[in-house]
Amino acid sequence: MDADAIVIGAGIVGAACAHALVQAGRRVLVLDARIGGATGAGMGHLVVMDDNPAELALSRHSIAQWRALALRMGEDCAYRACGTLWIAANEEEMAEAERKRERLYAHGVDSRLLDAPALARAEPALRKGLAGALEVPGDGILYAPNAARWLLAEGGASIRVEHAKVDAIEDDGTLRLADGSRRSAPQIVLANGIEATALCPELPIRPKKGHLLITDRYPGTVRHQLVELGYVTSAHHSDGDSVAFNVQPRPTGQLLIGSSRQFDTTDPAVEAPMLARMLQRALGYLPGLAELNAVRSWTGLRAATPDGLPLLGKHPWREKLWLAVGHEGLGVTTAPGSAHLLAALMTGAAPEFDAAPYAPRGLLEKRA
Repeated sequence: MDADAIVIGAGIVGAACAHALVQAGRRVLVLDARIGGATGAGMGHLVVMDDNPAELALSRHSIAQWRALALRMGEDCAYRACGTLWIAANEEEMAEAERKRERLYAHGVDSRLLDAPALARAEPALRKGLAGALEVPGDGILYAPNAARWLLAEGGASIRVEHAKVDAIEDDGTLRLADGSRRSAPQIVLANGIEATALCPELPIRPKKGHLLITDRYPGTVRHQLVELGYVTSAHHSDGDSVAFNVQPRPTGQLLIGSSRQFDTTDPAVEAPMLARMLQRALGYLPGLAELNAVRSWTGLRAATPDGLPLLGKHPWREKLWLAVGHEGLGVTTAPGSAHLLAALMTGAAPEFDAAPYAPRGLLEKRA
């Protein structure tokens, strides 16, 4: 055997899984094809999401773990506890902000309502006339590629990384690599995002393309991560092409602007009409963006499941295989919680929260 466990994928989820397994006493081999993925393309936000109880549990536990890890992470991981402002454009959305505050409070997540004057003081660059916001101060940001590398490095000699492409997972769980060699371990973790369907075509994962744009350096323009309260309905669960206001201040003073979603395309090209829609949405909240210089724009692919929750747990019929895939746009946020949950299941320990909502069996059997 090449290790106690093999993790396929060295993005943020795969790195977190390797890190958690080492903490549980395992020796881990990480195989990564070095083709890039959502970790390098995404915003790197750490945000508690409460669309449903399972998402709230996973994101809440994960952010608590990120805070603990941040005490040891290097400066190049760019962790900042900037908090999130969920912007209410009108009184209807302000009522939703209150409901959101109550949901978060019930689960021990600190937040507070800001009325219109308080929001204007907190973020002067926002347009006038907004109703207010919900501030979630525990949210943050980081630079996910460096955070993934840090997680792997912290494992020391217990984590070995090979840059190799896995061509197939054989019936006995052995991995066949592109160079013809094989690797084996008692347990295999599939954590390579949108590429997972190449090895497991039965996975109910769809690509969700997203555009991002980053500006030149304008320190102090925005202090919090800013997200419209209509984000969930306008983008997060839409089946069609959609955009939503999401702007993040980077430690460099740059502004990272999102977000867009397009289903069932793997074309990496930046599409001018979609980028224009996204920027127009952002200008509706931050008019001053029109005066800023853009440095570059790019796209990435999120791996989306039908119910919006990741697949975390044992594959129903593939021997030795465990899944940590389908995180869509929350992979960076939920990587440590996903990893600790999976490591507990793999080692027979008691998970910190209910694993049932993320179990692969139900979704895969519907597709089988």
